[in-house]
Order: sequence, then C-alpha cells, then structure tokens
Amino acid sequence: MTEQKKSGPKRRVLSVEDYVKGILKGNRAVLAQAITLVESSAEKHRILAQTLINQLLPYTGKSIRIGITGVPGAGKSTFIEALGTRLCNKDHRTAVLAVDPSSSLTKGSILGDKTRMEKLSKHPNAYIRPSPSRGMLGGVANRTRETMLLCEAAGFNIILVETVGTGQSEKAVRSLVDFFLLIMLTGAGDELQGMKKGIIEMADAVVINKADGENKQHALTMKAELNRLLHFLVPSTVGWETKAYTCSARNCEGIETIWKNIETFCEQTKETQVFHRRRNEQLVDWVHFMIEEKLKKQFYENERIKEVMPSVQQALKNGECHASSAVERLFKIYENTH
Repeated sequence: MTEQKKSGPKRRVLSVEDYVKGILKGNRAVLAQAITLVESSAEKHRILAQTLINQLLPYTGKSIRIGITGVPGAGKSTFIEALGTRLCNKDHRTAVLAVDPSSSLTKGSILGDKTRMEKLSKHPNAYIRPSPSRGMLGGVANRTRETMLLCEAAGFNIILVETVGTGQSEKAVRSLVDFFLLIMLTGAGDELQGMKKGIIEMADAVVINKADGENKQHALTMKAELNRLLHFLVPSTVGWETKAYTCSARNCEGIETIWKNIETFCEQTKETQVFHRRRNEQLVDWVHFMIEEKLKKQFYENERIKEVMPSVQQALKNGECHASSAVERLFKIYENTH
C-alpha cells in the first residue's frame, strides 16, 4: 500500500481584476505573483500579463527610474542599500530590481540580493525583487520594463535597477531608466585605461565608491581625473553636465550629495522637457524590442526550421557552407511556410 502525499491548499488562480485590485492596494504578495506572471514565457501567461499591464498603465510613470551599474566588486549592492535605506527613511517607497547573472550552462541564478541587502529588505517602504536574466544579452531580465510598471502601479516612486555589470548590459539598462549611475572604485590599476569610454559616456553621474580610510585620497585623485575627462565628453543627457563624486557606501558618506544630484537632474530635465522626451523615445525602443523578440520566437518555434536546423548546423561545422548562405537558406524555408 503506497502512502499518499499530503498536499497543502492550492494557491487560488487570480483574475486580472484580482491582480489590479491587489497591486493598487500595495499588496506585496499579489505584486510578487504579477511579476512572476510577466516573467513567464508561457503564451497564456503573456496574454494575461499584457491585459494586466494595459489596465495598470494609467497608474504608472510617476516614479524616478535609476539605473546602477559597475564592475563586480565595486560595491553596487552596498551602495543601493545605503541609498535605498536613506530614501525609505525619508518616506520614499523604493523598489529594487536586482538582475542576477544566469549561468549559460545551467540557466540557474544566484538570487542573493535580499541577503546582500539585509537591512533594506526589512524596511517597510522597500521592495526587492531579484530576477534571473535567463541568459539574455547583457544580463538584463527580459521583463524588467513590465516589472517597473507593476511596481509603479503598486505605489513605489523610486525604482532602482541594478545590472550585473557584465560589460554588455549598460546599453540595455540605459534604455530603461531616467538617470544612469556608474559606480567605480580605485585600487584596480589604471582605472581610466580599463574603463570603456562608451560606458562613461552613458552615465549621468560617476561615483567612486569605497572612499574611506587609506583609499580616500586615491578616490579624490581619481574624482579629479574623471571630471577632467568628463568635461571633454558629450554628455549622456542633453543639457546636463555629468560629474564624478566620491562616497563610502559602507559608512553612508556622500550618499546625500549623490541623491541631491539626482533630484537636480530630474528638476532640470523636466523643465526642459528632456525627461519626457527620453521616456517617449524609450517607449518606441520598447516596441522595437518586443517586435524583435516576437519575430525571433516565431522563427525558432517554426516546425520546419526546427526540422532543418540540425542539418544546417552540421553543414556549417563540416565547412560545407558559410554563415550567410545558411541564414539565407533558413529564411527562405521560413518564408515559404507563411
């Protein structure tokens, strides 16, 4: 006689109306379920998610969206905890969307941000959502845009988006946010030599973290060097002067100055309409992204393509054809099925 497993009560399947009511009331459990819904790749979930987002759109767009990037070890999580805690203590409701690296082999994710931001994760005004990047180029989670909208509808007025700093994700994050912050640190050799000029050009502010103890003077020297460089670069945002700052996130020093800089940025760019123009341009970019995503999905899920792909790949490996002819062949097959 086999022993039957006892199962707990099944979670009730929520309707769109349930999601909308729960999110607008700030129900975190419902918000978490909604984010899981928009992250799902299942077609039935995608349809439901789009309906939900459309109904929530009137309640979105009122937050400040801040992207934060930097190489591993620069202290991004410590900085985000210091900034987020400071904001929450000032009655701002702050959501942190921390995009974790996913293994290209296992597709797993560390998802350790709540552990690394222990103090912030316990604050009643904070919400931290780690999301696996699922191997997407640049490490930016596939549904970060939708997740931001859900958080805004739930009443969070500051959205912090942390990227893994892989070197490819910065452009993707820049297309999501209003203000883009680059975190650097001293003591890693020739910092300016190792930092790609293109990444610095995308920043609205550069922060040299860990400016404490014996490292403080090095940080101040690097700040001066960076400000000389930034003076000659085209700014990321029209009419805004990007500057370098120092801080010690561990000691919560310099955080207030950086936040004041972000507030000044928002006031200035809203007055000149640059803020709103960027938001509108990002919407257009979003449409292009979703079209590309949908076409790519349709292409690879095409039954005929799935049939011939192994033989095309083998022909490439055997040197029987080159890449461009393989692409032409695959597209002809795809077009003939429509």
